[in-house]
Amino acid sequence: MPPPSTTDDNDLDGLLPPPPVHYAEQSLLGALLLDPHRLDEIGPLEPGHFSHPAHGTLFRAMRTAPAPDAEQHRTSPAWLNTVLDASRPHAPGLTASYLHTLIQVCPWPQNAATYARMVRADHARRSLRLHAEHLAQTAADTTLPHRAKATVQQADTLAHFLDDLSGRFAPHPGSLPRTPLPPAPRQDTSEDALDEERLLIATATAYPAETSQMRWLVPEDFALPLHAALWQCLTALTHRGDPLDPITVLWEAQHRGLLVHEITSADLLALLSTPVGSPEHWGEKVLERALLSRAQNLAISIAAFTDDPANSPHQLITGSRRALADLNAVRSRWQQATGPAAPRATHPARTPAAPRAGPPARTAPRPVRVTR
Repeated sequence: MPPPSTTDDNDLDGLLPPPPVHYAEQSLLGALLLDPHRLDEIGPLEPGHFSHPAHGTLFRAMRTAPAPDAEQHRTSPAWLNTVLDASRPHAPGLTASYLHTLIQVCPWPQNAATYARMVRADHARRSLRLHAEHLAQTAADTTLPHRAKATVQQADTLAHFLDDLSGRFAPHPGSLPRTPLPPAPRQDTSEDALDEERLLIATATAYPAETSQMRWLVPEDFALPLHAALWQCLTALTHRGDPLDPITVLWEAQHRGLLVHEITSADLLALLSTPVGSPEHWGEKVLERALLSRAQNLAISIAAFTDDPANSPHQLITGSRRALADLNAVRSRWQQATGPAAPRATHPARTPAAPRAGPPARTAPRPVRVTR
């Protein structure tokens, strides 16, 4: 039964029809108003667990008001009035009539502990969605000076929250959510992102000694499929121990069918002839963008899980953890790339390694623009 209508900002009226948790909250509060001693039977529950602030305010008043004598409570509304008086300063929309409505709509007061579990479960769903939103906002916030680190920290916060939830909700069979996931958004294909990928390809070709050490970068990290395919050409040549220069890369690209539709020979040679700075510098840039993109994909997946009311808390936990594992795989490679550099073996006969710092002060020709 919907609550009575008021004109206050704390109005209990909501969208129609109310979600199932609305009735669970009403039934729980009605059971506690009828039998206050059941407050000791419902397990850990906080006012913030309720979906509506007024319900949480009423519950807080029940917790703080001295428990009434059972016999006296059966014949006197004194405790109800005490709870209502304590609630009204924070929820003026509450009325004595609504408290009596809560008592009337409660089907079985002895099921109060079950109603409390429902309230906790819905709060877990809403909280998980908030964690996903915070992760997405952090990954997209270009004003952060260390956005990747902040995103990783937010992912840790999400992981800790999932661990906490798993301790509060017992697992059960059929734990994987069946929610259809929306398509993942495209990676950042801005001109800056594509420039970084072009410079990586060119600089990695110029410094094969550095390129052979960059196993933490994979084709899936690139925003443009052509650049991913060119990176595969470079890594294939280094893996086989073949010489790495613009001509050998051109030959490898031809064998992989890239020169048919993707890029001309002249365009590829022009792209490979503009190295600037260090391949590790540009590789870290590409990998960081991939990390941020995966974080946003994770947030979208979790939001889809939480928006599906058919998912139980354990299904939300399992699905979110599986989605988080994909981000953790990229994160592990990002930490490998950005961590302290390990000592490298010297190769006198090979091209000297570029400094790991970013591009030098000199101005280099802009790489050729490749049609996407």
